[in-house]
Amino acid sequence: MSLSFDIPVFEVVRNEKRCIQCQVCVRQCFNSVHSYDEDDNVVCTDDIKCVNCHRCVTLCPTRALIIKKYPLEFRENTNWTSNAIKEIYKQSQTGGVLLSSMGNPKAFPIYWDKILLNASQVTNPSIDPLREPMETKIMIGRKPEKLDFDVKGKLLTEMPPQVELSTPIMFSAMSYGSISRNAHESLARAATELGICYNTGEGGLNRDFYKYGKNTIVQVASGRFGVHKEYLSAGIAIEIKIGQGAKPGIGGHLPGKKVGEDVSATRMIPVGSDAISPAPHHDIYSIEDLRQLIFSLKETTSYKKPVFVKIAAVHNAAAIASGIVRAGADAIVVDGFRGGTGAAPTRVRDNVGIPIELALAAIDQRLVEEGIRNQASLIVAGSIRNSSDIVKAVALGADAVYVGSAAVIALGCHMCHTCSTGKCNWGIATQEPELVKRLNPDIMYKRLVNLVSAWNHEIQEMLGGMGINAIESLRGNRLMLRGIDLNEKELKVLGIKYAGE
Repeated sequence: MSLSFDIPVFEVVRNEKRCIQCQVCVRQCFNSVHSYDEDDNVVCTDDIKCVNCHRCVTLCPTRALIIKKYPLEFRENTNWTSNAIKEIYKQSQTGGVLLSSMGNPKAFPIYWDKILLNASQVTNPSIDPLREPMETKIMIGRKPEKLDFDVKGKLLTEMPPQVELSTPIMFSAMSYGSISRNAHESLARAATELGICYNTGEGGLNRDFYKYGKNTIVQVASGRFGVHKEYLSAGIAIEIKIGQGAKPGIGGHLPGKKVGEDVSATRMIPVGSDAISPAPHHDIYSIEDLRQLIFSLKETTSYKKPVFVKIAAVHNAAAIASGIVRAGADAIVVDGFRGGTGAAPTRVRDNVGIPIELALAAIDQRLVEEGIRNQASLIVAGSIRNSSDIVKAVALGADAVYVGSAAVIALGCHMCHTCSTGKCNWGIATQEPELVKRLNPDIMYKRLVNLVSAWNHEIQEMLGGMGINAIESLRGNRLMLRGIDLNEKELKVLGIKYAGE
């Protein structure tokens, strides 16, 4: 066995005066950081196993625990950082690919934070959303070029299938297998109560959740896990996943240890087998191939379901989006490079793709210039953190957003970035029965409802402040945005003016 140079990332500091040896930390930590020494009647810690999930800190009844960064210092070197050295230690010991969870943590620009919103003053008075009507409902799907009515005002135009959302927010694709049954149920129940949608991800749909179908977007990915006619008909819309922001051009992999009997039945694969999604769809090598799949899915569901196509935000996303619209998709989903994931190669997660803000602006502008913007809705994802991000996204051209990381944070995620291990102490990214039961869907779905309800209220406040009474009126209205600390090229891509102009 080779020598290990592993160094703890975190240090668990225990206040011995406060610790009452109750062993809550021992029972709650599935990583075995804490252990009880009966001979000395003391709780011990193994720092190297700590992932800083905060479970022990949160549940300690006497607040006896603090977790800090491990105080080992490497010699200062701007190029060879301590993280770069530790990664080499790890790969030289294992010979494996580095895997990471959640989104890109690098200090790239966050353009949402460099965009400011406009507000009404004297000549265009603001609107009080508490006393005046404010519309946040939107329709996702293809829009007709014009509407025809008879002499009595009855609509004659046959409307294409659309999805109605009470607010421009949906829960991102997170497959059953990558997250627990209880987490999945929490998302489904919250979406139903809110009048929005959640996405099954690429793991199929558990039959117990078919009852939430009117608020469910079913996904078809390259592995085709759990895909059959009943599944396609169960949801309100179908999403073809081509790529995702955390790993553009890379397929998916659910380890066999996460494939128990329930996940096996849902995904239609053997118990304990790895679920590997290839990088490409092996029946899609052109826009024409994509069109064939889009219309195959529409044909299967009697043209009653809108079909979305999801891609990662890459440098030529605008051209790809144009082709997707012309292929017959009812909505385009674009996922930026800060998008979360259960597991991705670290080098891909941190270095591939572009920010969602730039991709969104480029795609919207391209579709407008080509005169096809209304032929498909535009949905964006990739680290939507709060209501102001949503308002800015809509002003840049989005019809709606997906939120994933924010949703699991509401469920208790503490961003420990170890989803791929399956040892989620909060019961989210795990299939371990004793961990799954830690997440109570009766309680947690209400937290999601609270989050989206709060965001919706803030969206109305911001719309009112701009003198706008409907979210649809803001879509693509870049005059309501100004940039700060941005260069000329960034402002041009975003299509906005500098603050003060």
